[in-house]
Amino acid sequence: MSYIDSNLLAGEHVVFRTRLHWKLLIGPVLFMLVTVLPIAWLLAQGSWSNFGLIPPGLGLFILLAALIKRRSSDFAVTNMRVMMKTGVIRTRSVELLLGKIEAIAVNQSVGGRMFGYGDIVVTGSGGTEEAFSDIQAPLELRRAVQSVTAAQSTPVKTTSANRRPAG
Repeated sequence: MSYIDSNLLAGEHVVFRTRLHWKLLIGPVLFMLVTVLPIAWLLAQGSWSNFGLIPPGLGLFILLAALIKRRSSDFAVTNMRVMMKTGVIRTRSVELLLGKIEAIAVNQSVGGRMFGYGDIVVTGSGGTEEAFSDIQAPLELRRAVQSVTAAQSTPVKTTSANRRPAG
């Protein structure tokens, strides 16, 4: 069970959920390719040494670490709050009540706009800022916060049927 699901309050449900973007894996995958191709060439040439396994082993370790980082990061908007958690061994979690959020800034590069990732900075009451980088679908996260906040602040129309008599 994820951090978000295990920490929901009674009556709370997830409106939007996202995680770190897959671009986090590009560097480790490229490193793996760069280290595996020379080994394939050495095997074809017949000049092989066991020391040649060190770079791909390191690349596999880096790729595994990136996969775990992406899998263990969780970002969600519920009907009551925004919840963000990163890390496995050393974790960082932030939970902000929707009523205490003053602003959500989204910063996207050209690549971020093309591939759907960006950085978010959530500003809470009192000016505290929480920043998270390389979030998948940051604009949708901001839109979810805005829609839930707007739904909560919409006044309930009163009719004569649900008005109480004076006195």
